[in-house]
Amino acid sequence: MNSRRTALMVMVAMMGSAALAEWARPTIKVSDSFKGFKLEAVFPRAFGDWVVDESMPVILPPPDQQAMLDKIYNQTLARTYVNSRGLRIMLSVAYGGDQSDGLTVHVPDVCYVSQGFKLEASRDATLQAAPGIVIPVRHLMMTMGARMEPVTYWVLMGDQATTSNTQRRLISIRFGLKRQIPEGMLIRVSSINPDMDKAIPVHTDFINQLMAAMPPEQRERVIGKVSI
Repeated sequence: MNSRRTALMVMVAMMGSAALAEWARPTIKVSDSFKGFKLEAVFPRAFGDWVVDESMPVILPPPDQQAMLDKIYNQTLARTYVNSRGLRIMLSVAYGGDQSDGLTVHVPDVCYVSQGFKLEASRDATLQAAPGIVIPVRHLMMTMGARMEPVTYWVLMGDQATTSNTQRRLISIRFGLKRQIPEGMLIRVSSINPDMDKAIPVHTDFINQLMAAMPPEQRERVIGKVSI
C-alpha cells in the first residue's frame, strides 16, 4: 500500500513539475511589440558624409550558407557605403525575432572562417555610439589570400549590446524569467584595409554618424537602452 502511495505521489510530483515547466516556458515574443519593423527603414541610405555606393554590387553568401541564415534570421541587410574621401564601408545587418536560447546568432568569428577566411587578430573594445551610451564591440582582422578585411561588430540581444555568448545567455535568462523571448540583431561593419589600426577609426566614424542620424527610438533597437 505504501509503495503504491509513494509511486502515486512521485507521479503527481512529476506531472506537477512538467506542468510548471510548461507554464514557465517563455512564450511572449518581444518582437511582436514591433509590428512592421524593417531594416531597410531603420538604416538610412545616406547620413552624415556617407551614402550607399550604387556602383558596388551586393555579394550574396553561398546558397548553403544563405539557407542557414534564412533559418536563423527574419531579415538581413547588406550595403556598401562611400564617403567624400572615397573610403568604403560594408554594412551587414541580420535580425532575428526569436532568440530563445540567446545563442542562435551567427557571429563573424564563425561565419568568416566557415567561408575560408583566417582569423588573424581579435580584440574587444568599447565604442561611444551615442552621447552617454558606450557599447562593447569586437574588432577582427580576417584574411583570405590577398584580401584583408578588418571587421567591427556587436550583437544586440534583447535590450543590450553584447560580444560574447555568456552575455547573451544571461540576457536570455533574464528575459525568460519574465516569460519573454528576446529579439536579436547582428550589426557588422567592415572594410578592405591591410592596416587594422587605421581601419578601426574609420569604422568608428561611420558608426557614430549612423547612430547620430537615427531617431532615439530606432537607435535603441540597434545599440540597446543600457549603457555598458
